Amino acid sequence: MEVLHHPGECVAKRACAVTIGAYDGVHIGHRMLIDRVRRVAAELDVASAVVTFDQHPASVVRPESAPALLTDLDLKLELLEGTGVDYVLLVHFDQERASEEPEDFVREVLVGCLDTRAVVVGHDFHFGHKRRGNVSLLQEMGAELGFDVMGLRLFPDSPGGQPVSSTRVRELLAKGAVGEAASLLGRPHQVRGVVVPGDRRGGQLLGIPTANISLPVNTALPREGVYAGWYRRGADARHPAALSIGTRPTFYEDGGMSLLEAYLLDFDGDLYGEPARVEFVAHLRDQAKFASVRELIEQMTLDVATTRQVLGVPDLS
Repeated sequence: MEVLHHPGECVAKRACAVTIGAYDGVHIGHRMLIDRVRRVAAELDVASAVVTFDQHPASVVRPESAPALLTDLDLKLELLEGTGVDYVLLVHFDQERASEEPEDFVREVLVGCLDTRAVVVGHDFHFGHKRRGNVSLLQEMGAELGFDVMGLRLFPDSPGGQPVSSTRVRELLAKGAVGEAASLLGRPHQVRGVVVPGDRRGGQLLGIPTANISLPVNTALPREGVYAGWYRRGADARHPAALSIGTRPTFYEDGGMSLLEAYLLDFDGDLYGEPARVEFVAHLRDQAKFASVRELIEQMTLDVATTRQVLGVPDLS
């Protein structure tokens, strides 16, 4: 997969069949749409391309209500590469782009950069200033500029099932339903951040040292609670982990800052300052306030045991 940039080096070496969108999550519906683009590209003997943006358009157009992101840019590009698409054209999105007329976007990006021969998008796709661009406008311009347009219904999660969408994935995460979210994503939901120092209570007081993970603003997290999951280090190393999202109400009467903490099973090492990738597999319980530190330790011990069961990890102690 070759990544092109607009503005910048954005001219593909071949004509393309194209799809356009934010592609947040790169879920199974996105991948089915990209599969369709690749089939169209093969039929036309052209390359396949995804046009997406370096930030979610809503974060510029309506930042006060922009959705939390299911994937940061690096993860989005990694997942798109896994689809087998030939090109990703990464468009810089800012206020100027938000004010651009849709006709200008078509001529400048679709025709000028990708020599587009076919466009495949959702039937309710909108783009350009005040969302004036739509499938009908694309079809009108395609007739003039030499490309075909397909507007497709959202793909269902199963025959007769509900449409797959990034909004639906976020709704499931907000309920803590990480298993159902994974079925729509085609993978466990993953977040990425950096391990930072915490209050050091986990190892010294509780005997269960945790890595405190600082995340980018507007990262989509499951609801507060305890989860079984995986902690990834580097390209290949994967560790089973008990994960906690919450405000630590046992220690903070009025609620502390909400944190993501990971206890890596059967691991002893220094993680401070390193990049962390965390995957959520199963919801174990909601956040709770305990009457004593002893009760909390007992529950955390049970959480670790349940994590082993869920992930199929034997106790090596």
